[in-house]
Amino acid sequence: MTERFAAGTRVRTSPTDPTHHTRVPRYTRGATGTIVESQGLHPLPDDRSRGLPCEPLPVYTVRFAARDLFDEGDHAVTVDIWQTHLTPVDDEGATPHER
Repeated sequence: MTERFAAGTRVRTSPTDPTHHTRVPRYTRGATGTIVESQGLHPLPDDRSRGLPCEPLPVYTVRFAARDLFDEGDHAVTVDIWQTHLTPVDDEGATPHER
């Protein structure tokens, strides 16, 4: 899979709460952040935990405003998230499906 996002791209994490293991922290689900950098291609642990084939997928460091995640704080929180859990958003925060 090719990398879809460049540094500076605004993205939203998947808002779903799956029944299986996921590497998307619950506190970031549905949150909007900004791509900081690519971390290259890595197998998705979500699939590995379910015994599925693990093809390497793009992983990105995503920066979130702490206030957006926790309703307080003036600092940033960075989390490494697989591309399959990210959707691009426009300047108003809408995803392609919401436009």
